[in-house]
Amino acid sequence: MFRNMRNFICAIGLIIISPFLFFAALMIIIEDGMPVFFIQERVGKNNAIFKIIKIRTLKREAPNTGTHQLDHKYQLKCGKLFRKIKLDEFPQLINVLLGDINLIGPRPGLISQTELTEFRSAKGIYEVKPGITGLSQILGYDMSDPLKLAEVDKLYIENKSIYIDFLILLGTFVKFPKNYLIKLVT
Repeated sequence: MFRNMRNFICAIGLIIISPFLFFAALMIIIEDGMPVFFIQERVGKNNAIFKIIKIRTLKREAPNTGTHQLDHKYQLKCGKLFRKIKLDEFPQLINVLLGDINLIGPRPGLISQTELTEFRSAKGIYEVKPGITGLSQILGYDMSDPLKLAEVDKLYIENKSIYIDFLILLGTFVKFPKNYLIKLVT
């Protein structure tokens, strides 16, 4: 039942967001040409590799690495806006429909992020499906500190609930004080 409800929400979300995705596609094509989508291999549940789908926010010649390592010169002008309003993430609803990821969970890492993979493996993070958004993202943790990222992912898994998931989903679009969220999950 949960899976059917999740898929229904994702399908409705894709329908609602489709005019914005179409507009984004036009902006990307005008600024930098095709392709519109960025498809990249990521590590999912049980270390399975899957292809994540996102709106492209970087120039075609950008290196295939984590965005925290990239020079801003590779970012498309329209890409900055897409990231700010999280439009680039919405095609991942397709990954949810395919069963690769959930709406909420630890963000799937890159295959090349071996240090993160090691920390996450040691903490059992790969026993759950990754998500489009998660506790680490709304608290502001990223690959600049892979150990902290894995620790916060573990904290989420240990305290996961519908209420926490709702707050994470809400926190993806509305900023919460960091201390308030940490208090809720501990």
